[in-house]
Amino acid sequence: MFGSIYIGLSGLNAYSEGLKTVSNNVSNLNTTGFKASDVSFSDVYGSGSSGGLDYTSSGAKAGHGVSLQDISLNFGQGELRQTDRDLDLAIDGGGFFVLLDGDQTLYTRTGSFMVNDEGYIVLSGTDYRLAVLDNSGRPVSLNIDASRTSPPEETTKIKFADNLSSTATEFSIADVKVFDERGKEHLWTLKFSREETVFDEWTLKVTDAGGAEIGSKTLKFIAGIADPTTRTLTFADSASGLSVDFDFSRVSSFSSGTVSSLRASEVDGQGTGSVTRLAVNAKGELEITYSNEEKKALGAIALADFRDPQTLEQRSSGLFAHNGFGQVQYLPAEDSRVGTVLSRRLEASNVDLGSQFAELILIQRGFQASSQIISVSNDMIQQLFGIRGQG
Repeated sequence: MFGSIYIGLSGLNAYSEGLKTVSNNVSNLNTTGFKASDVSFSDVYGSGSSGGLDYTSSGAKAGHGVSLQDISLNFGQGELRQTDRDLDLAIDGGGFFVLLDGDQTLYTRTGSFMVNDEGYIVLSGTDYRLAVLDNSGRPVSLNIDASRTSPPEETTKIKFADNLSSTATEFSIADVKVFDERGKEHLWTLKFSREETVFDEWTLKVTDAGGAEIGSKTLKFIAGIADPTTRTLTFADSASGLSVDFDFSRVSSFSSGTVSSLRASEVDGQGTGSVTRLAVNAKGELEITYSNEEKKALGAIALADFRDPQTLEQRSSGLFAHNGFGQVQYLPAEDSRVGTVLSRRLEASNVDLGSQFAELILIQRGFQASSQIISVSNDMIQQLFGIRGQG
């Protein structure tokens, strides 16, 4: 009967620990990136010869109660909730973000990141730096300070496309943007004109924003196609130091009334650009967008893939540590084994409240039953004590 008390006590201990686990799951219902723990119990068996409590006949194995099994984490994906921050990142798949802090490496499923004063992308409220993959596939921290400015490029070529109507006598393209070597913007106006009796020969006059003439050249067509001798015209502006080639190889000149569709389809060069956005592109790369509409990829975000995620140790704030056992690989988001990285998303807790309440009821009933075992055992022992003096 004393053994029954210990068996009942094992139930009280096991279900108390189980209650802690379920309570922790429920209380983290709204915690970003939280992974619920699964509660399970196991029976305990032993024999007198092995040091266990044995109140059965010699050699027979007796049950010694119940224990809480090692806690296992449920790595099922939580809901990916939309936010309004480009550096709120989540993973649609099974990978983990890699965070670096000196010689310490941690992992997380989701996180609100920011750029700190030193130019590193860190998990908000911490010094843990988000890792990207270097050329050899190793996770390294990323500093964006060297990429905060997009350098200017001088305009050297303008490509034109579509049709310059052979029945029109004049046509203009205003405010064509070109850039000098310092990134300063200049607006050029292009005016095409021809004599009414000459259909395949145009005079192209280029002026700047102040109306000063930059140059005037002749553009010819043969059977509606740009004459190879005038297919490329070069205009040089001494004031800005620009020398720009006008490419008319994709321009035609056919009759279309007074309407021409000629346009400057491609203008190279750019002004100086500053950062307007830092986000993750479709390839899972951190990408900077500049005010001059240029973009620059800074590196693929490192995602960790674990052969057995149960070897991870759960820590506060949605972080995990790896104890060194089991295989881990660092992969880019383009790899199907780890999933894709999404900007403006945070992964919610994966706690299923319904199942947790069901577990709570079962644990409560188990605790009540175990306490009843102790109560009945105590009554029986009390009855034995009462036998003395009877008869």
